[in-house]
Amino acid sequence: MECMKCGTCCTAPDISTLRKPVGVKCPHLGADGLCEIYATRPAVCRSYRPDEICLQINAPTLTERVTNYVQLFGLAEEIRRTQR
Repeated sequence: MECMKCGTCCTAPDISTLRKPVGVKCPHLGADGLCEIYATRPAVCRSYRPDEICLQINAPTLTERVTNYVQLFGLAEEIRRTQR
């Protein structure tokens, strides 16, 4: 599956290598929805491959896609904990 360049994988999950918590936009995600450090991105980002989850959470906006991801994986409580 081709990447939809929607930015959800750079926002919804945590990326511990970058100390990015669940639901927080990666600081390297540009306004155009593309990675600003693509050539030097961490291994976890390099190994990510789009799959059917991308289709399941698809929505018109990044906020809606992240909400769908959080609901799909039951991460609402984790987000609440990290925002305290």
